[in-house]
Amino acid sequence: MSNLQNCWPEPIVRVQELSESGINSIPERYIKPPSDRAGLQNSPGNDTFGAVNIPVIDLLGMAGKAEEEAVGRACREWGFFQVVNHGVSPEVMRAAREGWREFFHLPMELKQPYANSPCTYEGYGSRLGVEKGAVLDWSDYFFLHYLPTSLRDPAKWPSIPPHFRELIAEYSQQVVELSGRLMKVLSRNLGLPEDRLQNAFGGDNIGACLRVNFYPKCPQPDLTLGLSSHSDPGGLTLLLPDENVPGLQVRRGNSWVTVDPVPDAFIVNIGDQMEVLSNGIYRSIEHRVIVNSGKERVSLAFFYNPKSDIPIEPVKELVTEDRPALYPSMTFDEYRLYIRTKGPRGKSQVESLKSPR
Repeated sequence: MSNLQNCWPEPIVRVQELSESGINSIPERYIKPPSDRAGLQNSPGNDTFGAVNIPVIDLLGMAGKAEEEAVGRACREWGFFQVVNHGVSPEVMRAAREGWREFFHLPMELKQPYANSPCTYEGYGSRLGVEKGAVLDWSDYFFLHYLPTSLRDPAKWPSIPPHFRELIAEYSQQVVELSGRLMKVLSRNLGLPEDRLQNAFGGDNIGACLRVNFYPKCPQPDLTLGLSSHSDPGGLTLLLPDENVPGLQVRRGNSWVTVDPVPDAFIVNIGDQMEVLSNGIYRSIEHRVIVNSGKERVSLAFFYNPKSDIPIEPVKELVTEDRPALYPSMTFDEYRLYIRTKGPRGKSQVESLKSPR
């Protein structure tokens, strides 16, 4: 990752400040091409909202084969699912989400010292990608490394509100434990030993990071997106959504499904690295975030990733004469440099790697 830029190509503008300034129209740099816009017909509150939802899986109510089959089916058919009764403390989940909401509402002079750069993205940010003149998303964020510990920068962990650093660490540890449990289920469903996928990730030497998304109110939500369409470059993503303000949309064929969050659930999705390891059996799916004219939205995306410098390729047990390896070997560091440079671009990266059949 050493060839990333040290500075952003243009002065950073905080979207929250734009929103709170009272503007009636958004700056041109946030206006998406017509083909990329969500459109008012897809906004939360539409009559069709909630009519279709991604699978919801009760990890306490299912066990063994039933759990494996439900998770495996969701990964094959949707690439997304929600989990309830997952073992992460609901009190910790709520406290983490509201703590981050409180952080984003601090005065700018208290937030700005945490400003990030393209080198690591760690800290307080307002854009992805380093292409000058790129159309930007209507969001601010905060990115933190959790694992490996050698990547953590204590100076970037907010000390406000009080005891927030300890809360972030407790939340992250519990989500890492849940991720490890899901990895075993995913592995068994593929007919592999339960530790096979985890070992392919690097065993105990995995990567884990947190991106907290803040989507301010937007005066023209039909012209922009909070986060452009993309598939996640890593392994697994566990999203703690804003229960009161839907915004995540998942591609389903040629349509977009607005996810209806279940209280105290995590929204789990397959990342590109898991698609590669499973040789395309599990699918990373495009998703995006729409914004709202009347309400802000906060969500916590936790990324459970392979060790950054080990080759990731289809698991040998899943490569056969009838299903040859779909993807070449590549380290996660090499892979994620694309999105770190260009920002979210649908599924263009992982699709471009597919071997011709």
